[in-house]
Amino acid sequence: MIRLVRRHGAKRLIGLLSSLALLVGAVPAVLVAAAAPATALDNGLAPIPPMGWNDWNAFGCSVDEQLVEQTADAFVTSGLRDAGYKYLNMDDCWALPTRDADGNLVANPAKFPSGIAALADYVHARGLKLGIYEDSGIKTCSSSGGFPGSLGHEDQDAMLFTRWHIDYLKYDDCNVPADGQNSDASIARYHTMRDALAKATAATGQNIVFSICEKGDFGVPNSAWPSIGNLWRTTGDIHDNYSKLIGIFHQNVTLADLAGPNHWNDPDMLEIGNGGMTDVEYRTHFALWAEMAAPLIAGTDVRNMSSATRSMLTNRDVIAVDQDPLGAQGRPVASSDGHWVLSKPLANGDRAVTLFNETGAPATISTTAAQVGLPWAVDYQVRDLWAHDVTESAGTITVTLPAHASAIYRLTPLHRVAVTTPPHVDLGLDGLGDDIATGTPTTVTATVVNDGRLPLLGGHVKLQAPAGWTVQPSTLRIAVLAPGKTEKIPVKVIAPPPTRPLPEDTLSAALDYAAPFRSAVSTSFVQTLHRPTPVLAPYRTFAAVDNSTDPRFGQLGDAFAVIAAGSDVSGTNNQYGTIYQPEALSTSGSVTTQVTAQHVLNTGMKSGLMVRRDVTQANTSPGYVTLEVTPSNRVQMQWDTDGNGQLDASASVSLTGSTPIWLRLVRDGTTFTGSYSTDGNTWTTVSSATVSTATGAEDAGMFTASHNKYDDARADFGSFSVASS
Repeated sequence: MIRLVRRHGAKRLIGLLSSLALLVGAVPAVLVAAAAPATALDNGLAPIPPMGWNDWNAFGCSVDEQLVEQTADAFVTSGLRDAGYKYLNMDDCWALPTRDADGNLVANPAKFPSGIAALADYVHARGLKLGIYEDSGIKTCSSSGGFPGSLGHEDQDAMLFTRWHIDYLKYDDCNVPADGQNSDASIARYHTMRDALAKATAATGQNIVFSICEKGDFGVPNSAWPSIGNLWRTTGDIHDNYSKLIGIFHQNVTLADLAGPNHWNDPDMLEIGNGGMTDVEYRTHFALWAEMAAPLIAGTDVRNMSSATRSMLTNRDVIAVDQDPLGAQGRPVASSDGHWVLSKPLANGDRAVTLFNETGAPATISTTAAQVGLPWAVDYQVRDLWAHDVTESAGTITVTLPAHASAIYRLTPLHRVAVTTPPHVDLGLDGLGDDIATGTPTTVTATVVNDGRLPLLGGHVKLQAPAGWTVQPSTLRIAVLAPGKTEKIPVKVIAPPPTRPLPEDTLSAALDYAAPFRSAVSTSFVQTLHRPTPVLAPYRTFAAVDNSTDPRFGQLGDAFAVIAAGSDVSGTNNQYGTIYQPEALSTSGSVTTQVTAQHVLNTGMKSGLMVRRDVTQANTSPGYVTLEVTPSNRVQMQWDTDGNGQLDASASVSLTGSTPIWLRLVRDGTTFTGSYSTDGNTWTTVSSATVSTATGAEDAGMFTASHNKYDDARADFGSFSVASS
């Protein structure tokens, strides 16, 4: 047992307690300046940021009546409705491709057999509201060819929406005429629909929240929108990856002057629950959106939410920050090297404070009551909005955050020391990184910081590591840690050799402690290490993926791993990550691999073998053949028939279970034969094909494509071999 602070006896402890009421700290009363609100659309329909759901992120063009009705029911049973979510918004693809003889939009009867008005009744009966999607241009944005836009039909469509009892309109800005592709024309189109909605409301009494979905395509400044819409998109589309999330945050966080009741900056929908980010990143997503007073529009399949997703989306403490009636958007009060402090004034005088570590390494971030805009006070109550713990602080807040993590607090000034509340304490582990040595002790420092006016008493730190790791000691004791003090203690950590390529190892520390008149509370720190296992010669790596993702490659003996995105390997899609050997496959030979696992977000993910003249020339190289397995239990062979570097022919077979599976491509001149095996011994042919442009030795390797260019997925390979014949 190690004591971080020695016990100084009863006299020292009594002295600490007796002086609590006299403890004060000079904290200047510096407030965060709030600009005058922008002139707003004064329709009173969005006094707080709208909360609800939109189908697009999870379902794309697959919206229908059953999905909306089931989602409405799930809102009720999951607690989303009672947490404040009320708008169920249908996105693109709800309509028929053409208007009727009277020029009216028509809901696709195959998707909405009961009609939109009946669907609205169903939704309203459950205490919810229905939203719909349209476009200011000739056609909507759908890549399937688009559906009728509202250009020239604004009054007609607005009246139709009110007759259908629609409550919310998301209005896009695609497919506009050539002479309308400028900011003035875009603003005019939205003015026209705003006025059409007002006239329709006056005629029918049906109010419609107006959501502007112009994403800056025509150079319109965000400042143009507060007098036109209740909310407006401030960025391009969100996607379910951390890099895209951060880019959107950077754009939206600068626009606080524009936001307020009935007029909100909209950094796009929530991706929470869709699988492309970790729970740590999803909590950051939710906290940042709440801090920025953003609309909270869930974008996942709420019918099948995990408990973690439900817990995030229904966290009422965080939601209360977003929905605060003051309507202020949080502002950065400190930002340095990816370490952020954001402060949002609340209606009762509190401050919502988010500390955010944007970087890929752990970081300790601190702020003060003065910095976040609170006046001097004897003490401050600190409510952790994720843990729901209440602590006290003398005026400083310190938190050690893992990579991509955030903490969100509600700070309340107090007129006296909160003697029954434990102090705010931070716990971190310094010196623990991806480059940790294998097999030899590494010194890691456990750091404990007491931000409170009260002493920490009876602290107990427990360190945990995965099987095979050694942590000495694994338990630390803290007798007393005085207010404002920091203690550091060295701990020896020994990392075992990796047992697979690109391992992920999670280590954690948890601290239980008490205050003089309060039972124990806890704080913790969790860090996940991504130890590299480099790919060795003669293998090389290449990624043809969107630059918003972070492809990684690993090798450990005969095992390999590829983490990469990629929309597909088919037709014009040539996006993948590969570990390969250059010119390994001669004109007569074979390549074999074993796909041991796929960690997927999409059943269209492909992992397997790739051969082509040059895998680094993803869009043009000929002699192109792939043999892959998908999580949808299918083995597919694809090839390029005309030498343009695009896979344009395929054959596939179905099987029971997708991994582990062996794949083999046999080459005889320009003829390639693909086979698979479930045991490595008995082989089944998928197809044979002639690839006339395969005229010499070709690159050969293992690849994966996630079937989404914005999301990484992982494939593990148990072996790779090349044989000549």
